[in-house]
Amino acid sequence: MDFMYLGILGFLLLLAVFDLSVGVANDAVNFLSPAVGARAAKFRIVLLVAAIGIFIGASTSSGMMDIARHGILQPAHYSFADVMCVFLAVSATDVILLDIFNTLGMPTSTTVSMVFGLLGGSTALALKHILNEGLAYSQLINTDKALTVIFGIFLSVAIAFVVGLVVMWITRIVFTFNYKKHLRWTIAIYGGISIALIFFFLMTTGFKNSPMVQNSDFGHFVQDHPVQLFIYTTLIAAVCVEILHLLRVNIFRLIILFGTFSLAMAFAGNDLVNFIGVPLAGLESFLDFTNHANGATADTYKMSVLAQDSTLPGVHLFLIGAGVIMTVAIWTSKKAQQVVQSTINLSSQNESEEVFSSSKVARTTVRNVLNFNSKVARYIPESVQEWVNGRFNKDEADQEEGVAFDLVRASVNLVLAGLLITVGTSFQLPLSTTYVAFMVAMGSSLADRAWGRETAVYRITGVITVVGGWFITAGAAFILAFLIGTLNNVGGVIAMAGIILLIAFTMISNNRRFKKKQEQSENVDVLFRQMVNSRDKKEVWQLLLRHTQDTQVHLIAASREIFKGVTHGLTNDNVRSVRTADSKLKEEREMWKRYRRKEILGMRRVDSLVAVEKNTWFYLGTNSISQILYGLKRMSEPILEHVDNNFNPLPDAYVEEYTPIIERTDHLLEEIQKCIDQNDFSQSDQILVEGNALKSDISAIRHSLLERIQNDESSLKIALLYLSTLQETQEIISNARHLLRAAKRFCA
Repeated sequence: MDFMYLGILGFLLLLAVFDLSVGVANDAVNFLSPAVGARAAKFRIVLLVAAIGIFIGASTSSGMMDIARHGILQPAHYSFADVMCVFLAVSATDVILLDIFNTLGMPTSTTVSMVFGLLGGSTALALKHILNEGLAYSQLINTDKALTVIFGIFLSVAIAFVVGLVVMWITRIVFTFNYKKHLRWTIAIYGGISIALIFFFLMTTGFKNSPMVQNSDFGHFVQDHPVQLFIYTTLIAAVCVEILHLLRVNIFRLIILFGTFSLAMAFAGNDLVNFIGVPLAGLESFLDFTNHANGATADTYKMSVLAQDSTLPGVHLFLIGAGVIMTVAIWTSKKAQQVVQSTINLSSQNESEEVFSSSKVARTTVRNVLNFNSKVARYIPESVQEWVNGRFNKDEADQEEGVAFDLVRASVNLVLAGLLITVGTSFQLPLSTTYVAFMVAMGSSLADRAWGRETAVYRITGVITVVGGWFITAGAAFILAFLIGTLNNVGGVIAMAGIILLIAFTMISNNRRFKKKQEQSENVDVLFRQMVNSRDKKEVWQLLLRHTQDTQVHLIAASREIFKGVTHGLTNDNVRSVRTADSKLKEEREMWKRYRRKEILGMRRVDSLVAVEKNTWFYLGTNSISQILYGLKRMSEPILEHVDNNFNPLPDAYVEEYTPIIERTDHLLEEIQKCIDQNDFSQSDQILVEGNALKSDISAIRHSLLERIQNDESSLKIALLYLSTLQETQEIISNARHLLRAAKRFCA
């Protein structure tokens, strides 16, 4: 029996390593996004600063693991077997949820995941004690802690967004987008306050659990005289900032890197419990059971030791090890970069790639806000509006090539995130660093007018999706941990082994899906990023040509596959073939929406003379692709309905008649695909003639079919379906010919 629990403990510690890796990938958004988005330094330097902060934060942490030990469950009523079931359930839930969110590229809260996982797993075991021993739920579970976390979520989301919006608006009014012109009298005040706030945050949050600070005179001074500390620090920092500014040091970069270090350190020091608190609690439980059980079984030995302060030997070695693991993870994790990129895209000042699509809620919100703004504007003098608009004039932006937003906004994001976390800590509110950092970034981007009419619906949909995911995390963590805890309790060793296999399968599956997703988007994304970042109009034009060519080739190939799948399902009465093709069609239509928007943005960046010359052919090409995909949709929907309902199959005479049309259509699309892919249009006239001949043959079949329908009404349903299919095939061919003509003239 001890061997079994030793195996579970080993797996918990192994999960802790994975949890540290996926957790730091998720929480990297807290401290990397401002510096990366504004390119305050080279990416490797930003990572180095963050990595140093993470390692110092983890190494100097006091290792307070109370929330995992007795923050949710009341350990005096739980046996050793019970807590091991709970800890396995929580660790499994944490890893699964965090890996899923990282794969999707969305930030979530490790605190919420752990707290609600503990609540769900503990509740599963608590039901057993309630039924068998008649104990009350409040005796077994600390419900106040969960309610406090929920309150903190709502509070942090709303306050961070509003504060970010207001402070960024005021800051931009002061500095404008051409901020370097207004630094002479403002940088000392702004820099002094910013550095003082970050330093204050570092002392009260980053080092708050460090024994070196807690037991020193300086630590007592920080706790007893916070106002004096802030005033002294502000004055000293303001003088230093002014001197550095006169020496031509970029103060904003200094603030951003210092803020990145501080947030990374505070994250590692305070959120470390989210990753290793549960495994270390499991280790201490195992050591206590093996040393003090005195013949008691795992089902009867109570875990009162968890209600006391931790006495785990060598805990600082675990903390240093955790710091090393997180440092390595932040350097190597591609998922961390994807989560950071999602936040940067949502707050970008430029029209960049929109990860999220539009939604009804977002469209309604934008419409209502526009109506509200127009009504408010009536009561504001035009002179005031013109002055404010002048302060927000982006044409004067002194912004480096390729940055998502400027250094001013990046510094505001970091300073406000640190300030709000400090205030939350002083009021003992469990504000999530993820929530605060993300919502400050969203509020500041809105104030900075980064959400224009062309992008607002996508950005709002993204924010709603991310925020909704946070609340889903709480519910999913509770339910998943509850189910796993119940299975562990009822199924014993077999269930625990199954859970271990499930975790391994989930992580492997998500990693494969993530790699596949990256491979699919890598080439196109690189071209688009180069288009957006380049200021050379000739280079933009060449990149747009390549991007358009790749898109057209990809979509013609996909259209061929979909066309063959749909027609094969019709002629062979194969519903699986039609379903597969219909599913792929939906994916390609969504992908085409993103591709088309990217290329339209690229077209706006080319030389105006080139744009005037090529506009007609560019839009003819995009419209042709849209019509091809729409024709496939009109074809697949009735065929899927017909085949799925097991209606009469297509008669053999129709199959024999239509099969050559299918083959000729596919051959025509293949020839067009080759022309565009090889940029060789020498055979285009012949292909157009072949397409015209194919259209004429289909017209002849349609006329013949109409005569048959008039004379034979018994097969009207299948005949009308066949007629519709012929018509859509003809339309696809016609639009493919238009696409070839457009591609030839566009690339000429």
